[in-house]
Amino acid sequence: MSKSKEATAPKTPEKWQLVSWAKKDEQFARIPFEWRLCSLPAADVTNYINIPRTCGLLTEDELKIIENYDATALVDAIRSRNLKCVDVTRAFCKRAAIAHQLTNCLTEIFFEDALKHAEELDAHLDAKKAPLGPLHGVPVSLKDTFKVRGYDASIGLAALAFKPATENSILVDNLLGAGAVLYCKTNIPQTLMALDSHNNVFGRTINPLNTAVTAGGSSGGEGALIGMRGSILGVGTDVGGSIRIPAMCNGTFGVKPSWERIPYAGQEGGLSPGQTKVGIPASAGPLTHSIRDIELFFRAVSEQRPWTKDPDVIPSPWSSLTSLGGVGRKLRIGVVRRDGVIEPHPPIARLLDEVKSKLQTSGIEVVEMDITPLFSQCQSLANAMFGVEGGNNMFDLLESANEPLSPWLSTRLKRKAPLELAKVIELHGKREALRKQFLSIWKDKHGAIDAFICPVAPHPVPPIDRYNGVSYTSSFVLLDYPAGTIPVRMFGKEDVKGELPKTKPLGNWDKINRELWTKVDRSVYVGTPLCVQVVAPRLEEEKLVQAMSLIDDALKGNGCVSAKL
Repeated sequence: MSKSKEATAPKTPEKWQLVSWAKKDEQFARIPFEWRLCSLPAADVTNYINIPRTCGLLTEDELKIIENYDATALVDAIRSRNLKCVDVTRAFCKRAAIAHQLTNCLTEIFFEDALKHAEELDAHLDAKKAPLGPLHGVPVSLKDTFKVRGYDASIGLAALAFKPATENSILVDNLLGAGAVLYCKTNIPQTLMALDSHNNVFGRTINPLNTAVTAGGSSGGEGALIGMRGSILGVGTDVGGSIRIPAMCNGTFGVKPSWERIPYAGQEGGLSPGQTKVGIPASAGPLTHSIRDIELFFRAVSEQRPWTKDPDVIPSPWSSLTSLGGVGRKLRIGVVRRDGVIEPHPPIARLLDEVKSKLQTSGIEVVEMDITPLFSQCQSLANAMFGVEGGNNMFDLLESANEPLSPWLSTRLKRKAPLELAKVIELHGKREALRKQFLSIWKDKHGAIDAFICPVAPHPVPPIDRYNGVSYTSSFVLLDYPAGTIPVRMFGKEDVKGELPKTKPLGNWDKINRELWTKVDRSVYVGTPLCVQVVAPRLEEEKLVQAMSLIDDALKGNGCVSAKL
């Protein structure tokens, strides 16, 4: 063959490319023809939220189901037989299909199985039998890491594609036992180690509120799907902020519990067995549109007694929010403004002032907390513990399919030698010492502090692939504190005002964070969510959810809230 012919010969596709094409074809085939959009938005359309309502694919009844109910209300409507499980499921399957065509938020699609299951749940109620559980008939979406029998849990890796799970994750069985209808799984970043959900198999998930900014990661597909109301209750995982960050980016509620409260066993994370036991364990938790749906999730899972199937889960029946009252002590909420590693942008600092003012107006006692001497130690320790194994198992999977790292990861991730035992022991010793020191923050001279608010991130929702450090979220995984995201309001034109102090950056993380304010057209942030994070003591998820509920009431101006524990 001549040199000219060699130069023009088509390159043989890599294994990962063939897998990607096949998976995308499989996805497309699982969306019914009548649910497909005739056209995609024009390039100048940057907000997709209203498209499902105006595209003509959803009936008025389906729109009412999707937009007028949260999961708790759906439970009541299904039990009273005002709504049928199959109608609810069909509405959310259709909305998820539309959301996916717009944002690329799904991985595995099992709409047919979901509709069949919904019909069985209707027949169960028609036979005058009691509901299976608290989630009877409620559609629930799942992050791709969860194993569902008969479907892949590829986590966006070609090497794991077309290897369907032979058994369910423990939490999947718990949700089914509670009566949930599972209908899809959602997109994630390659390696699960990025804050923008892109991988080579499924591609990138787009933020439906603003296509110029990130949908977040690693539960980014879940965040985008919930944000478009293609799901009313979704489940993600979090080891550095992977529930709370997508919740922030898409304007939803999201909670990372302590890792011993919700079963995590049986998931696919691209890790060797037992790896998390020598690093930092991840947690599974909900993303929703209401606080009461967060409680519904915890109660539903708890009633399945997951500690009988997952040895990591402690026996912990859920105490409802109403049962927590009656002590008569006024709720005390702290305000943590900075972590000592990355200084928040002006609108984030002002947001904390706004929230503080509304809490005080509603009758909640608010106390300022400066915990930077301890908080500032968390980021570097967490990063060191994330790298205990050196990423070798993940790189083995990538290399087995000749798969390259995605662009954002290519300059940040490389194979390293696993840490020696003595170093791992040292890191765990530092962690335990820090956790002990942190116990002192939950009480001051005036009494106990029930929870505190702080930023989810030191910046607004950033442009694609520009999310900075995770010190405001990963620290609470290191400490094993339950933490949740609450949407406050949207970033407005007035929020672009304000300048950073003319001081030396606290470090490289802070330097990069400043560039997200000084070297970015700030108008990109307009119309994106502004959120706060709420943090409670370890294993006190009930207290976290109650604090979030009272804070959310105060933010919505629901009068003087019942601010008692």
